[in-house]
Amino acid sequence: MDDTTSAEAVPLRNATLDRLPEDVERPRYDRGALTPGIVHIGVGNFHRAHQAWYLHRLMQEGQAHDWAIVGAGVRAGDAAMRERLKAQDCLSTLIELSPEGTSAEICGSMIDFLPVQDDNAALIAQMSEPAIRIVSLTVTEGGYFFNPATGEFDPSHPDIRHDADHPDTPRTAFGAIVAALARRRQAGHGPFTVQSCDNLRGNGAIVRETVVSLARLSDSGLADWIDTKVSFPNSMVDCIVPATGPDEIAKARALGIEDAAPVTHENFRQWVIEDNFCAGRPDWDRVGATFTDAVHDYEAMKIRILNAGHQVLANAGELLSVPTIADCMGHRLISRFFEKVEREEIVPYVHAVPDMEPQDYAKLIERRFSNPAIRDTTRRVAFDGSSRHTGFVLPILRDALEVGGSVRGLALVEALWARMCAGVREDNSLIEPNDPFWTHLHGVAEAARDNPQIWLEQQQIYGELAGNREFAEPFGIWLQLIWAKGTEAALEAYLKD
Repeated sequence: MDDTTSAEAVPLRNATLDRLPEDVERPRYDRGALTPGIVHIGVGNFHRAHQAWYLHRLMQEGQAHDWAIVGAGVRAGDAAMRERLKAQDCLSTLIELSPEGTSAEICGSMIDFLPVQDDNAALIAQMSEPAIRIVSLTVTEGGYFFNPATGEFDPSHPDIRHDADHPDTPRTAFGAIVAALARRRQAGHGPFTVQSCDNLRGNGAIVRETVVSLARLSDSGLADWIDTKVSFPNSMVDCIVPATGPDEIAKARALGIEDAAPVTHENFRQWVIEDNFCAGRPDWDRVGATFTDAVHDYEAMKIRILNAGHQVLANAGELLSVPTIADCMGHRLISRFFEKVEREEIVPYVHAVPDMEPQDYAKLIERRFSNPAIRDTTRRVAFDGSSRHTGFVLPILRDALEVGGSVRGLALVEALWARMCAGVREDNSLIEPNDPFWTHLHGVAEAARDNPQIWLEQQQIYGELAGNREFAEPFGIWLQLIWAKGTEAALEAYLKD
């Protein structure tokens, strides 16, 4: 696609679609004739590049025009996204970045974005409408109110306590879902499917536990009805989608589109879904999604090799001031560290899926991470380590320990995270807070400099692992070596074995 000067960029609106450059794919369907069938909570870049894109492609085939998406949010930041998207008729520019070149298309499957309110009144009202048959979510791995050490729902969280005491004016997405289901039950409208699109193994089971447990705190009869009638399909989602900043907005402008919230993404998508929808669903499989009963195998492969692999790279990259994941893959030590940990300590604990062996998937991930067109920052990937290490890395470590496998590389991954949370890179630049629990993590990381065991005694993260010598001893050795001689010295020591 040829670059276009910024002066020629067309403001993205319904009314300007026919003025966009000819090589920009745009909706071929009548957006004015679409009707809503899905409410999606958490309209970030990933949702727009993934679920919304699959639905858009189905609409391009003349299908699913009664399944349009109504966006929603429950956080302050969602209001800013709403303002940007509403100003452009909820259209999004999706810019595919492949090593071979760049292309763009306009995704039109979202038709509205609800006001973001403290009591979630508009959200509850929309979900109560019988036309809404799916409520989907991307609220991040740490947004499900689970204790990461026990893997159980946390009823003591202040927002959960508020929603239990004030079920008609909830703060959380899950409280709003419970309130809407209560209205539908009372009105005799029947339930909707609740569909998590977050990177969690068993995400359907987790969202079921969250919703049912919250409902039970205020209405046990409603909780039983939800548990029996509502569907919570498990799914695996996959597409690398960097955050949007000035560079991405400029990239859209260079392509001839004035978009306040464009999305860049890699040239790969995967969506594997359990076919468990209580009120119907779009035929996403017509445009590349996979419906299967073996979702857990797919998601285990992806979460362990890709998501845990991201954590292998990101903390080392942050400490060494390596700006992006692709740059990490080009680093002489980080890339070899990644390859060795994947081969020796991750891939052995992953099962094959149809048409894909774990070692082949690992090679695919290496190629995807190495795509120089994807400027996916180490900071973004390192965000919320308290959820991502507990959800992605530590389950592999536990499996390895159970069978007597090596965990030296995974112990080094954890030591690099502990060092990163001290908040200073090795060039003395500051690492800005990058975790919901940063203040706590920062204090523990400072104390662990002299006593590494203090880091492992965070029960909410490590649980019983703190007392496992096969893990705790190499962790302590690595953390002391990183503090004494630096990240590169630790990586070199690991790679010599």
